Amino acid sequence: MEPPSQNLKTAPLLSLRRFHISEDYGFLLPNPLKELPDQFRPWMEIANELPHLIESRQLQARVNKMPLLSCQGLQSYREQRLAHLVLSFITMGYVWQEGQTQPKEVLPRNLALPFVEVSRNLGLPPILAHADLVLTNWTTRNPERSLEIRNLDIIVSLPGGESLRGFILVTVLVEKAAVPGIMALVQAVNAILQHSDNSLLRALQQLRLSIQDITRTLGQMHNYVDPDIFYAVIRIFLSGWKDNPAMPVGLTYEGVSTEPLKYSGGSAAQSTVLHAFDEFLGICHSKESADFLHRMREYMPPSHKAFIEEIHSAPSLRDHILSSGNDQLLTAYNQCVEALVELRSYHITVVTKYLITAATKAKGRKPNHLPGPSQALEERGTGGTVVLSFLKSVRDKTLEAILHQSD
Repeated sequence: MEPPSQNLKTAPLLSLRRFHISEDYGFLLPNPLKELPDQFRPWMEIANELPHLIESRQLQARVNKMPLLSCQGLQSYREQRLAHLVLSFITMGYVWQEGQTQPKEVLPRNLALPFVEVSRNLGLPPILAHADLVLTNWTTRNPERSLEIRNLDIIVSLPGGESLRGFILVTVLVEKAAVPGIMALVQAVNAILQHSDNSLLRALQQLRLSIQDITRTLGQMHNYVDPDIFYAVIRIFLSGWKDNPAMPVGLTYEGVSTEPLKYSGGSAAQSTVLHAFDEFLGICHSKESADFLHRMREYMPPSHKAFIEEIHSAPSLRDHILSSGNDQLLTAYNQCVEALVELRSYHITVVTKYLITAATKAKGRKPNHLPGPSQALEERGTGGTVVLSFLKSVRDKTLEAILHQSD
Protein backbone atom coordinates (compact mmCIF):
# COMPACT_ATOMS: atom_id res chain seq x y z
CA MET A 1 0.00 0.00 0.00
CA GLU A 2 1.33 3.46 -0.89
CA PRO A 3 2.11 5.68 2.12
CA PRO A 4 0.34 9.04 2.48
CA SER A 5 2.08 11.70 0.40
CA GLN A 6 2.87 13.94 3.39
CA ASN A 7 5.19 11.25 4.82
CA LEU A 8 7.20 11.22 1.62
CA LYS A 9 8.21 14.82 2.25
CA THR A 10 9.84 14.02 5.58
CA ALA A 11 11.62 10.74 4.75
CA PRO A 12 11.45 8.23 1.90
CA LEU A 13 9.77 5.05 3.08
CA LEU A 14 11.39 1.66 2.56
CA SER A 15 9.88 -0.71 -0.02
CA LEU A 16 10.93 -4.18 -1.18
CA ARG A 17 10.10 -3.45 -4.82
CA ARG A 18 13.00 -1.00 -5.09
CA PHE A 19 15.42 -3.84 -4.30
CA HIS A 20 13.83 -6.56 -6.47
CA ILE A 21 12.76 -8.49 -3.38
CA SER A 22 9.53 -10.48 -3.67
CA GLU A 23 6.73 -10.14 -1.13
CA ASP A 24 5.95 -13.82 -1.77
CA TYR A 25 9.44 -15.32 -2.03
CA GLY A 26 11.78 -12.84 -0.34
CA PHE A 27 15.32 -13.14 -1.70
CA LEU A 28 14.47 -16.30 -3.70
CA LEU A 29 14.21 -15.67 -7.44
CA PRO A 30 10.47 -16.04 -8.18
CA ASN A 31 9.72 -18.89 -10.60
CA PRO A 32 13.25 -19.54 -11.89
CA LEU A 33 13.67 -20.70 -15.47
CA LYS A 34 14.58 -24.35 -16.11
CA GLU A 35 15.73 -24.05 -19.75
CA LEU A 36 17.98 -21.67 -21.68
CA PRO A 37 17.42 -20.67 -25.33
CA ASP A 38 18.31 -23.40 -27.82
CA GLN A 39 21.69 -21.91 -28.75
CA PHE A 40 22.89 -22.74 -25.21
CA ARG A 41 21.96 -26.41 -25.49
CA PRO A 42 25.63 -27.54 -25.12
CA TRP A 43 25.64 -26.04 -21.59
CA MET A 44 22.27 -27.51 -20.64
CA GLU A 45 23.17 -30.98 -21.92
CA ILE A 46 26.24 -31.05 -19.66
CA ALA A 47 24.33 -29.52 -16.72
CA ASN A 48 21.59 -32.16 -16.97
CA GLU A 49 24.18 -34.96 -16.73
CA LEU A 50 26.51 -33.44 -14.13
CA PRO A 51 26.39 -36.06 -11.34
CA HIS A 52 27.04 -38.90 -13.82
CA LEU A 53 29.77 -36.99 -15.69
CA ILE A 54 31.60 -36.15 -12.45
CA GLU A 55 31.29 -39.61 -10.88
CA SER A 56 32.47 -41.30 -14.10
CA ARG A 57 35.35 -38.78 -14.44
CA GLN A 58 34.12 -37.63 -17.88
CA LEU A 59 33.20 -34.02 -17.15
CA GLN A 60 36.57 -32.43 -17.83
CA ALA A 61 36.80 -34.11 -21.24
CA ARG A 62 33.24 -33.02 -22.12
CA VAL A 63 33.90 -29.42 -21.09
CA ASN A 64 37.12 -29.29 -23.11
CA LYS A 65 35.07 -30.12 -26.25
CA MET A 66 32.33 -27.57 -25.43
CA PRO A 67 31.91 -24.74 -28.00
CA LEU A 68 32.73 -21.18 -26.92
CA LEU A 69 29.38 -19.38 -26.65
CA SER A 70 28.68 -15.69 -26.10
CA CYS A 71 26.21 -14.60 -23.43
CA GLN A 72 24.72 -11.97 -25.76
CA GLY A 73 21.90 -14.37 -26.64
CA LEU A 74 20.66 -14.24 -23.04
CA GLN A 75 17.75 -11.81 -23.26
CA SER A 76 16.23 -11.64 -19.77
CA TYR A 77 17.47 -11.35 -16.20
CA ARG A 78 16.11 -14.82 -15.40
CA GLU A 79 17.98 -16.29 -18.38
CA GLN A 80 21.18 -14.71 -17.08
CA ARG A 81 20.58 -16.10 -13.59
CA LEU A 82 20.01 -19.62 -15.00
CA ALA A 83 23.16 -19.31 -17.14
CA HIS A 84 25.15 -18.31 -14.03
CA LEU A 85 23.68 -21.27 -12.13
CA VAL A 86 24.54 -23.71 -14.93
CA LEU A 87 28.07 -22.40 -15.53
CA SER A 88 28.82 -22.26 -11.80
CA PHE A 89 27.80 -25.89 -11.31
CA ILE A 90 29.84 -26.99 -14.34
CA THR A 91 32.82 -25.02 -12.97
CA MET A 92 32.65 -26.66 -9.52
CA GLY A 93 32.46 -30.10 -11.14
CA TYR A 94 35.34 -29.30 -13.48
CA VAL A 95 37.65 -28.04 -10.72
CA TRP A 96 36.88 -30.77 -8.16
CA GLN A 97 36.21 -33.81 -10.41
CA GLU A 98 39.38 -35.57 -9.21
CA GLY A 99 39.01 -34.55 -5.57
CA GLN A 100 40.76 -32.17 -3.18
CA THR A 101 44.18 -33.61 -3.91
CA GLN A 102 44.03 -32.98 -7.69
CA PRO A 103 42.00 -29.84 -8.35
CA LYS A 104 42.13 -28.29 -11.82
CA GLU A 105 43.92 -24.96 -11.45
CA VAL A 106 43.00 -23.60 -14.92
CA LEU A 107 39.44 -23.10 -16.14
CA PRO A 108 39.41 -23.43 -19.96
CA ARG A 109 38.42 -20.33 -21.94
CA ASN A 110 35.24 -21.92 -23.39
CA LEU A 111 33.91 -22.07 -19.81
CA ALA A 112 35.80 -19.16 -18.22
CA LEU A 113 34.91 -16.45 -20.77
CA PRO A 114 31.10 -16.87 -20.77
CA PHE A 115 31.06 -17.46 -16.99
CA VAL A 116 32.93 -14.22 -16.32
CA GLU A 117 30.81 -12.38 -18.91
CA VAL A 118 27.48 -13.36 -17.32
CA SER A 119 28.93 -12.77 -13.85
CA ARG A 120 29.86 -9.20 -14.76
CA ASN A 121 26.41 -8.59 -16.24
CA LEU A 122 24.78 -9.75 -13.00
CA GLY A 123 27.28 -8.23 -10.57
CA LEU A 124 28.02 -11.72 -9.16
CA PRO A 125 31.42 -13.43 -8.79
CA PRO A 126 32.40 -16.23 -11.22
CA ILE A 127 31.92 -19.05 -8.70
CA LEU A 128 29.00 -21.00 -7.25
CA ALA A 129 27.34 -18.80 -4.62
CA HIS A 130 24.23 -19.03 -2.44
CA ALA A 131 22.48 -16.91 -5.10
CA ASP A 132 22.94 -19.86 -7.51
CA LEU A 133 22.84 -22.97 -5.32
CA VAL A 134 19.66 -21.93 -3.51
CA LEU A 135 18.01 -18.73 -4.73
CA THR A 136 17.93 -19.73 -8.44
CA ASN A 137 17.92 -23.52 -8.11
CA TRP A 138 14.36 -24.46 -7.19
CA THR A 139 11.12 -25.28 -8.95
CA THR A 140 7.65 -26.43 -7.91
CA ARG A 141 6.30 -29.74 -9.13
CA ASN A 142 2.75 -28.40 -8.86
CA PRO A 143 2.52 -24.59 -8.93
CA GLU A 144 -0.96 -24.75 -7.37
CA ARG A 145 0.34 -26.38 -4.19
CA SER A 146 2.30 -24.83 -1.33
CA LEU A 147 6.09 -24.61 -1.03
CA GLU A 148 6.99 -27.74 0.90
CA ILE A 149 9.78 -30.16 0.23
CA ARG A 150 7.54 -32.80 -1.40
CA ASN A 151 6.38 -30.22 -3.93
CA LEU A 152 9.86 -28.87 -4.74
CA ASP A 153 12.75 -29.96 -6.89
CA ILE A 154 16.16 -28.60 -7.86
CA ILE A 155 17.06 -27.56 -11.41
CA VAL A 156 20.76 -28.49 -11.54
CA SER A 157 22.49 -31.13 -9.41
CA LEU A 158 25.92 -32.41 -8.37
CA PRO A 159 26.99 -35.70 -6.71
CA GLY A 160 25.17 -36.32 -3.44
CA GLY A 161 21.79 -37.58 -4.65
CA GLU A 162 18.85 -37.08 -2.29
CA SER A 163 21.06 -35.53 0.39
CA LEU A 164 22.16 -32.75 -1.98
CA ARG A 165 18.56 -32.21 -3.05
CA GLY A 166 17.52 -32.05 0.61
CA PHE A 167 20.34 -29.66 1.55
CA ILE A 168 19.37 -27.22 -1.22
CA LEU A 169 15.61 -27.44 -0.74
CA VAL A 170 15.63 -27.14 3.06
CA THR A 171 17.71 -23.98 2.54
CA VAL A 172 15.11 -22.77 0.00
CA LEU A 173 12.46 -23.30 2.69
CA VAL A 174 14.60 -21.39 5.22
CA GLU A 175 14.65 -18.45 2.80
CA LYS A 176 10.87 -18.76 2.42
CA ALA A 177 10.40 -18.85 6.21
CA ALA A 178 12.29 -15.55 6.39
CA VAL A 179 9.78 -13.71 4.16
CA PRO A 180 7.43 -12.57 6.99
CA GLY A 181 10.54 -11.37 8.86
CA ILE A 182 11.72 -9.34 5.87
CA MET A 183 8.22 -7.83 5.54
CA ALA A 184 8.22 -7.07 9.28
CA LEU A 185 11.63 -5.42 9.00
CA VAL A 186 10.31 -3.06 6.30
CA GLN A 187 7.21 -2.34 8.37
CA ALA A 188 9.39 -1.60 11.41
CA VAL A 189 11.73 0.79 9.57
CA ASN A 190 8.72 2.67 8.21
CA ALA A 191 7.06 2.68 11.64
CA ILE A 192 10.09 4.47 13.09
CA LEU A 193 10.04 6.99 10.22
CA GLN A 194 6.32 7.57 10.84
CA HIS A 195 6.66 7.63 14.68
CA SER A 196 4.17 4.77 15.03
CA ASP A 197 5.16 2.68 18.05
CA ASN A 198 2.09 0.45 17.74
CA SER A 199 3.08 -0.53 14.20
CA LEU A 200 6.69 -1.01 15.35
CA LEU A 201 5.59 -3.31 18.18
CA ARG A 202 3.55 -5.48 15.80
CA ALA A 203 6.49 -5.64 13.38
CA LEU A 204 8.92 -6.73 16.11
CA GLN A 205 6.52 -9.47 17.23
CA GLN A 206 6.24 -10.67 13.62
CA LEU A 207 10.02 -10.63 13.22
CA ARG A 208 10.43 -12.83 16.32
CA LEU A 209 7.91 -15.36 14.98
CA SER A 210 9.69 -15.46 11.62
CA ILE A 211 13.11 -16.06 13.22
CA GLN A 212 11.62 -18.90 15.27
CA ASP A 213 10.11 -20.38 12.10
CA ILE A 214 13.52 -20.20 10.39
CA THR A 215 14.99 -22.25 13.28
CA ARG A 216 12.22 -24.85 13.01
CA THR A 217 12.66 -25.06 9.24
CA LEU A 218 16.43 -25.51 9.55
CA GLY A 219 15.65 -28.58 11.68
CA GLN A 220 14.38 -30.34 8.54
CA MET A 221 18.05 -30.83 7.55
CA HIS A 222 18.12 -33.83 9.89
CA ASN A 223 15.28 -35.50 7.93
CA TYR A 224 16.69 -34.99 4.45
CA VAL A 225 20.49 -34.75 4.59
CA ASP A 226 22.86 -37.60 5.54
CA PRO A 227 25.83 -36.09 7.45
CA ASP A 228 28.32 -38.59 6.01
CA ILE A 229 27.27 -37.87 2.43
CA PHE A 230 27.28 -34.12 3.05
CA TYR A 231 30.78 -34.25 4.51
CA ALA A 232 32.45 -36.77 2.19
CA VAL A 233 30.65 -36.08 -1.11
CA ILE A 234 28.78 -32.76 -1.27
CA ARG A 235 31.04 -30.39 0.61
CA ILE A 236 33.97 -30.46 -1.78
CA PHE A 237 31.79 -29.15 -4.63
CA LEU A 238 30.81 -26.11 -2.55
CA SER A 239 34.46 -25.28 -1.78
CA GLY A 240 36.11 -22.26 -3.36
CA TRP A 241 39.66 -21.11 -4.11
CA LYS A 242 40.24 -18.48 -1.46
CA ASP A 243 41.48 -19.42 2.03
CA ASN A 244 41.51 -23.02 0.80
CA PRO A 245 44.72 -24.99 1.45
CA ALA A 246 43.82 -27.32 -1.45
CA MET A 247 44.09 -24.38 -3.91
CA PRO A 248 46.47 -21.91 -2.29
CA VAL A 249 47.11 -19.78 -5.40
CA GLY A 250 43.51 -19.69 -6.66
CA LEU A 251 42.06 -20.53 -10.08
CA THR A 252 43.23 -19.19 -13.45
CA TYR A 253 40.32 -18.16 -15.68
CA GLU A 254 41.82 -18.72 -19.15
CA GLY A 255 41.37 -15.76 -21.48
CA VAL A 256 40.27 -13.53 -18.58
CA SER A 257 43.35 -13.08 -16.40
CA THR A 258 46.91 -14.36 -16.57
CA GLU A 259 47.05 -14.36 -12.76
CA PRO A 260 44.96 -16.80 -10.70
CA LEU A 261 41.84 -15.31 -9.08
CA LYS A 262 40.59 -16.15 -5.58
CA TYR A 263 36.91 -16.54 -4.66
CA SER A 264 35.28 -18.01 -1.56
CA GLY A 265 33.06 -21.07 -1.78
CA GLY A 266 29.34 -21.14 -1.04
CA SER A 267 28.37 -20.18 2.50
CA ALA A 268 25.23 -19.54 4.53
CA ALA A 269 26.85 -16.16 5.24
CA GLN A 270 26.02 -15.25 1.61
CA SER A 271 22.30 -15.27 2.45
CA THR A 272 21.01 -11.71 2.79
CA VAL A 273 18.51 -12.64 5.52
CA LEU A 274 20.66 -12.54 8.66
CA HIS A 275 22.72 -9.60 7.38
CA ALA A 276 19.47 -7.60 7.14
CA PHE A 277 18.29 -8.75 10.59
CA ASP A 278 21.69 -7.91 12.14
CA GLU A 279 21.73 -4.42 10.64
CA PHE A 280 18.16 -3.74 11.74
CA LEU A 281 18.70 -5.01 15.30
CA GLY A 282 22.02 -3.14 15.54
CA ILE A 283 24.16 -6.20 16.27
CA CYS A 284 27.91 -5.53 16.21
CA HIS A 285 30.24 -8.43 15.41
CA SER A 286 33.95 -8.73 16.13
CA LYS A 287 36.25 -7.17 13.52
CA GLU A 288 37.32 -10.56 12.14
CA SER A 289 33.74 -11.84 11.83
CA ALA A 290 32.46 -8.52 10.46
CA ASP A 291 35.21 -8.44 7.82
CA PHE A 292 34.24 -11.93 6.62
CA LEU A 293 30.51 -11.11 6.64
CA HIS A 294 31.08 -7.91 4.68
CA ARG A 295 33.17 -9.81 2.14
CA MET A 296 30.28 -12.28 1.72
CA ARG A 297 28.03 -9.40 0.63
CA GLU A 298 30.05 -9.25 -2.60
CA TYR A 299 28.57 -12.69 -3.40
CA MET A 300 24.97 -11.44 -3.25
CA PRO A 301 22.91 -9.97 -6.09
CA PRO A 302 23.73 -6.22 -6.00
CA SER A 303 20.13 -5.20 -5.25
CA HIS A 304 20.11 -7.46 -2.16
CA LYS A 305 23.39 -5.98 -0.96
CA ALA A 306 21.88 -2.51 -1.49
CA PHE A 307 18.93 -3.52 0.69
CA ILE A 308 21.28 -4.34 3.59
CA GLU A 309 23.00 -0.98 3.14
CA GLU A 310 19.60 0.75 3.17
CA ILE A 311 18.74 -0.94 6.48
CA HIS A 312 22.14 0.13 7.84
CA SER A 313 21.47 3.77 6.95
CA ALA A 314 17.93 3.78 8.41
CA PRO A 315 17.28 5.39 11.82
CA SER A 316 18.62 3.28 14.70
CA LEU A 317 16.04 0.90 16.18
CA ARG A 318 17.99 0.61 19.44
CA ASP A 319 18.21 4.39 19.85
CA HIS A 320 14.50 4.74 19.13
CA ILE A 321 13.53 2.13 21.72
CA LEU A 322 15.78 3.56 24.43
CA SER A 323 14.63 7.13 23.83
CA SER A 324 10.96 6.07 23.73
CA GLY A 325 11.05 4.58 27.24
CA ASN A 326 8.49 2.05 25.98
CA ASP A 327 8.86 -1.18 27.96
CA GLN A 328 6.76 -3.17 25.46
CA LEU A 329 9.10 -2.20 22.62
CA LEU A 330 12.16 -3.05 24.71
CA THR A 331 10.73 -6.48 25.58
CA ALA A 332 9.76 -7.17 21.94
CA TYR A 333 13.24 -6.12 20.76
CA ASN A 334 14.94 -8.40 23.29
CA GLN A 335 12.70 -11.30 22.25
CA CYS A 336 13.89 -10.81 18.65
CA VAL A 337 17.52 -10.85 19.79
CA GLU A 338 16.91 -13.96 21.92
CA ALA A 339 15.25 -15.72 18.98
CA LEU A 340 18.26 -14.85 16.81
CA VAL A 341 20.64 -16.21 19.49
CA GLU A 342 18.60 -19.45 19.56
CA LEU A 343 18.78 -19.69 15.75
CA ARG A 344 22.54 -19.21 15.80
CA SER A 345 22.97 -21.74 18.62
CA TYR A 346 20.91 -24.24 16.66
CA HIS A 347 22.99 -23.57 13.54
CA ILE A 348 26.09 -24.44 15.59
CA THR A 349 24.59 -27.83 16.54
CA VAL A 350 23.74 -28.52 12.87
CA VAL A 351 27.25 -27.57 11.69
CA THR A 352 28.78 -29.68 14.48
CA LYS A 353 26.81 -32.72 13.29
CA TYR A 354 27.47 -32.24 9.57
CA LEU A 355 31.07 -31.08 9.79
CA ILE A 356 32.91 -31.85 13.04
CA THR A 357 31.27 -35.15 14.00
CA ALA A 358 31.18 -36.31 10.37
CA ALA A 359 34.90 -35.49 10.01
CA THR A 360 35.73 -37.63 13.05
CA LYS A 361 33.74 -40.54 11.60
CA ALA A 362 35.34 -40.12 8.17
CA LYS A 363 38.83 -40.53 9.65
CA GLY A 364 37.95 -44.05 10.69
CA ARG A 365 36.83 -45.09 7.24
CA LYS A 366 38.68 -46.37 4.21
CA PRO A 367 38.52 -44.05 1.19
CA ASN A 368 35.88 -44.89 -1.41
CA HIS A 369 35.72 -44.04 -5.12
CA LEU A 370 34.36 -40.55 -4.45
CA PRO A 371 36.62 -37.54 -3.96
CA GLY A 372 36.88 -37.03 -0.21
CA PRO A 373 37.68 -33.88 1.73
CA SER A 374 41.28 -33.17 2.63
CA GLN A 375 42.39 -32.97 6.26
CA ALA A 376 43.31 -29.33 5.70
CA LEU A 377 39.62 -28.47 5.26
CA GLU A 378 38.23 -30.44 8.19
CA GLU A 379 37.46 -27.50 10.45
CA ARG A 380 36.73 -24.97 7.71
CA GLY A 381 33.37 -23.98 6.30
CA THR A 382 33.00 -23.98 2.52
CA GLY A 383 33.31 -20.18 2.64
CA GLY A 384 36.82 -20.57 4.08
CA THR A 385 36.25 -19.71 7.76
CA VAL A 386 37.39 -21.71 10.76
CA VAL A 387 33.76 -22.46 11.18
CA LEU A 388 32.92 -23.17 14.83
CA SER A 389 34.90 -20.30 16.31
CA PHE A 390 33.28 -17.95 13.76
CA LEU A 391 29.73 -19.17 14.48
CA LYS A 392 30.23 -19.00 18.25
CA SER A 393 31.61 -15.47 18.02
CA VAL A 394 28.65 -14.36 15.89
CA ARG A 395 26.20 -15.98 18.35
CA ASP A 396 27.89 -14.47 21.43
CA LYS A 397 27.97 -10.98 19.91
CA THR A 398 24.26 -11.32 19.13
CA LEU A 399 23.57 -12.05 22.80
CA GLU A 400 25.46 -8.91 23.80
CA ALA A 401 22.83 -6.81 21.97
CA ILE A 402 20.21 -7.42 24.71
CA LEU A 403 18.96 -4.02 25.93
CA HIS A 404 18.37 -2.88 29.52
CA GLN A 405 16.26 0.15 30.25
CA SER A 406 19.23 1.82 31.95
CA ASP A 407 21.23 1.56 28.68
